[in-house]
Amino acid sequence: MELHGYFRSSATYRVRIGLNLKGLQYDYRPVNLLKNEQREGEYRKLNPQGLVPALVEGDTVLTQSLAILEWLEETHPEPRLLPSDPVQRAHIRALCHTSASDIQPLHNLRVLRYLQGQLGLSDEQKTGWIRHWIHEGFSALEQQLNPAPFAAGEQPGMFECCLMPQIYSAERFGLEIAEYPAIHRIMLACNEIPAFIEARPENQPDSTL
Repeated sequence: MELHGYFRSSATYRVRIGLNLKGLQYDYRPVNLLKNEQREGEYRKLNPQGLVPALVEGDTVLTQSLAILEWLEETHPEPRLLPSDPVQRAHIRALCHTSASDIQPLHNLRVLRYLQGQLGLSDEQKTGWIRHWIHEGFSALEQQLNPAPFAAGEQPGMFECCLMPQIYSAERFGLEIAEYPAIHRIMLACNEIPAFIEARPENQPDSTL
């Protein structure tokens, strides 16, 4: 498998964690978002939307991080990323979408470029926008997380794949994670697991480019 992505992309980060939790080997293909490589040349042929990540296996090209995680769960079912109980699965998927669909898209690179370019927001206003939407999402998640080590129980899964990149972004923009006790607890637990450590942005080959 080849994973095309950017070291600081939350969506790529999710997939890196999922691949690591599944114990799957892959080749990493950097796509520099700051240089707009996602919208050019050969990569645009892989993903006409011009976004990362893209996961390639043979002639198969998969895009959209949650769809990729679902595919990994279906094709490599152990260890599980989702609970076996249908109601619990739906609950975890809802938590995933809160992070990946309701929080993260509001502060991804193309949105921030629009805020500062077309709308003329200052750096301070941009940061305020980011913090507001992360806080809104984290506050909602806090009310839905159980006291177990992870969202689905004793083992990390798909929600943690989505949450840890969002925590990384929150810390970049100055939010104090300790203000969200359940999220903070999950973060501390994930920070001890090699699959999460290896997936961190600073541990990717393109982080120094």
